[in-house]
Amino acid sequence: MILSQKHLLGLKGMPRQDIDLILNHAVSFKEILERPIKKVPTLRGKTIVNLFFENSTRTRISFELAEKRLSGDTINFSANTSSMKKGETLRDTARNIEAMRIEIIVVRHPAVGVPYFLAQCTKATIINAGDGTNEHPSQALLDIFTLKEKFKELKDLRVVIIGDILHSRVARSNIWGLKTMGARVAVCGPSTLLPLEMKEFGVDVYTDLNRAIADADVLYILRLQMERQNSGLLPSLREYRERFGINKQRLKKVKPSLVILHPGPINRGLELSSEVADGEFSLILDQVTNGVAVRMAILYLLGGGDVESSGV
Repeated sequence: MILSQKHLLGLKGMPRQDIDLILNHAVSFKEILERPIKKVPTLRGKTIVNLFFENSTRTRISFELAEKRLSGDTINFSANTSSMKKGETLRDTARNIEAMRIEIIVVRHPAVGVPYFLAQCTKATIINAGDGTNEHPSQALLDIFTLKEKFKELKDLRVVIIGDILHSRVARSNIWGLKTMGARVAVCGPSTLLPLEMKEFGVDVYTDLNRAIADADVLYILRLQMERQNSGLLPSLREYRERFGINKQRLKKVKPSLVILHPGPINRGLELSSEVADGEFSLILDQVTNGVAVRMAILYLLGGGDVESSGV
């Protein structure tokens, strides 16, 4: 089986069978990562460029590791040292990269829509590693994979996404992906950080954290984007911590089977206390581990890898 689309631009509108296909392949790739020799020749001869216009640690390293585990030829692009500093357009940069016979472009950009633009002006396969406040599909797919490992079935699972929903591409991709998988999704945060269109997404909306988490199966804690908090959307970080921070005291009345996810990096002591981040509820490090396997599955399915040599 193959994906129904050439690119991974977002989870909005992605068919359930495509998500299932990626997750099923990720199971096999995770098994490969447990072997003494973790490398397979699946994408040998394929060239991938990581086109990152924003700082990233987890996503960039995870993609690069996934590419190398599949034996792809990997190139890392830095906007700060490129010809774009000399005035070259994004279109020209992409077409020059394509002229070097690069088959896959993994792109992260602060502007919404850049992956869609690249998909229209190049023949390369585009994988969205985050575009502005729009989507971050590979993050949501690894989150869904992590939850499936824990709960097996996501239908009617109650997932509460907490924090800065307004600026979060992770929240949007998770909403689309989790709803497609049958989960019940709610969002919670200060009213100033909740987009007006949230109810149109088909999710429950809360500003009272205790009410939101009362019957939750999963708390997905978002990073409070400190670089965006000079705009007066929050009275103070102290008030945010008191009203929306997750600590052990908050978790005294939740389900014993509850789990906590976070896309990282964590503002410890603000949105999440260290004892919770490192405690029994946390699946945060599982997310990081699963990210490589899920991104291997994405690259394999979009890159036309060799089935026989993959070991999947």
